[in-house]
Amino acid sequence: MNGILLVDKPLGKTSHDMVYFVRRLTGIKKVGHTGTLDPDATGVLPVCIGKATKVCDMLTSSDKRYIASLTLGKTTDTQDASGNVLTECEVDVSERQIIEIVNEFIGEIEQIPPMFSAIKKDGKKLYELARQGITVEREARKIKIHSIDIVNVDIENHTVEIDVHCSKGTYIRTLCEDIGKRLGCGAYMNSLRRTESGGFSISDCHTVEELSRFKEDSELIQHIIPVEKVFEEYNEVVLNEHLSSLLKNGVKIRKTGLVTDKLYRVYDSSRNFLAVSKYNGAELVLEKAFWS
Repeated sequence: MNGILLVDKPLGKTSHDMVYFVRRLTGIKKVGHTGTLDPDATGVLPVCIGKATKVCDMLTSSDKRYIASLTLGKTTDTQDASGNVLTECEVDVSERQIIEIVNEFIGEIEQIPPMFSAIKKDGKKLYELARQGITVEREARKIKIHSIDIVNVDIENHTVEIDVHCSKGTYIRTLCEDIGKRLGCGAYMNSLRRTESGGFSISDCHTVEELSRFKEDSELIQHIIPVEKVFEEYNEVVLNEHLSSLLKNGVKIRKTGLVTDKLYRVYDSSRNFLAVSKYNGAELVLEKAFWS
């Protein structure tokens, strides 16, 4: 069994919990997720099974989209609703001010990762240090916010809901806190839902309950996405039996008529997905193999 299960991660569960769940569901040990979601977050979590685990790094590196709610007037030590309140401030901002400040974060920006994160410092994860009350200096990282749409502003209850399309490595709770700083009143992230990841949308995903029911009804295999779906944007190349055999033996395949430096989906004559290869101007050079 090889492919991708699209899980709508529930509240209170870790991404690793979903890996264990899919292992039990499928009976396959080789399973990996494609980008950590905190327990307090929900939404799109592609889980790769079998040979599809080879694309985990590619999906993890893809852009993401989130719906986040931030609460103005308070900050917490975790930058979200699970933490201890550090500061409280009167909120005196208009909807227009909120819109102007939020728009300032669109584009390439630098972001300092939070202490409550899995980033390692001298071999220790930052959240382990944070739980000991230790704060260390972190280097700012470049990220890109492609867009931020304001979904709702509730001035009376001091809440703002935003739709964020961003690059990998973006911490939405840090973004929320930084927006609060610029507004002068502070803010923390109250809720987070990932709506897109790796080219997949929340509408493509299934809840844990749905996946369990598919298993009971022997329908699970119908909901496993073939790994080549990840590479739909690439053109395809079909090889005959001889060339397919050469490819599997590590031989570069000579070809003409392809675009230099472009990636291609490679199939055998029976339409079995074999690999992703890059064309160097004369030959197809193997990038990732997926044959059995």
